[in-house]
Amino acid sequence: MMKSLDALLAQSTFSPDDLLQLLKTEDPAECEALYAEAFRRTTAVHGNCIYFRGLIEISNVCVYDCRYCGIRKSNRAARRYTLTRAEILEAARYALAAGYGSVALQSGERSDPKFVDFIEDVCAAIHRMSVEEFGMTEGCGMTLSFGEQTPQTYERWAQAAGNRRALRYLLRIETSNQALFAHLHEGRCGAQKTWQARLRALSDLRAAGYQVGTGVMIGIPGQSLEDLVEDILTFGRLDVDMLGMGPYLVSHGGDMVSEGMMEHKALMRLTRNMLAATRLALPTVNMAAATALETLEPGARALGVLTGCNVMMPNVTPQRTRASYQLYDNKQGTESEPDSNVRLEQELVRVTGRSIARNRFGSSLHYRSRNAGLPAD
Repeated sequence: MMKSLDALLAQSTFSPDDLLQLLKTEDPAECEALYAEAFRRTTAVHGNCIYFRGLIEISNVCVYDCRYCGIRKSNRAARRYTLTRAEILEAARYALAAGYGSVALQSGERSDPKFVDFIEDVCAAIHRMSVEEFGMTEGCGMTLSFGEQTPQTYERWAQAAGNRRALRYLLRIETSNQALFAHLHEGRCGAQKTWQARLRALSDLRAAGYQVGTGVMIGIPGQSLEDLVEDILTFGRLDVDMLGMGPYLVSHGGDMVSEGMMEHKALMRLTRNMLAATRLALPTVNMAAATALETLEPGARALGVLTGCNVMMPNVTPQRTRASYQLYDNKQGTESEPDSNVRLEQELVRVTGRSIARNRFGSSLHYRSRNAGLPAD
């Protein structure tokens, strides 16, 4: 028997059937009640702050051929680039000068020795700069997102990053439906991903001491609401510290154009339902408001915050390469200089009534609760 929404929103634990009912919510008034409760619980658990990570898209070179992705290996139309060490340091300097306590480094996936060495050097250089130029005694926080690597590589990068208390890694599972996972990653060119390898990598990251982040795409062709429920349950089983989730958006550089995508309004509702349901089920994790929301509706990262997200990642990548990091069509912010992008982010935060947490790491409360004795940051 279905419960009333009021009854659901009074709960602190949720069964799979409860989560499915939340995801199915369509009545506008009920949707707004769901989002308001997610926002309220975020405030109660995490406070009124939004944590910013300065996002630097280091390279769009990738050895994989994931079918949904615009920078997959077989996309010959992609203009490949890799930022120089100096460009990366300047972008990180900009983020730290803006008062962000952390940077996020992202790229296409590679694991060759030259790349591993390069990332190690960059992490060490950013750490040194944050200590010497900005007086951050422990160094800045870092979120890395470079795909599956060996345990030895994770450890090398952790040592180079310097500040293990604010060390994070984002490795999205994209979906917990293993058949759908295989469908997304069965590109004909390059290395192949497997569900088992992804789970092993997440375990290796936890063992290396990272705050572990993952996430999924919402609205993938062939995905069911039951799949999304299983995604939330999987996040809980993996005991993740942070989540990065956003809508599935078609890429003409990918190989799934013929499979289409959901209508924008319905996709926005489903995405917000998923964010809200996840926030209710996992109240102590960090959740990032995805840039992809802006493609569905201008200003929609604010809607992400109003639905339970407490992290934003303003893009501080040099403008000359932003248009080349097209994971999906019509990515927003590719023409903006860093100053205008930061002003936009601050306006989005102002609209929500949140405040920006200046010069703070913003480590996951879930991580700090699991590691007793860590001070608030």
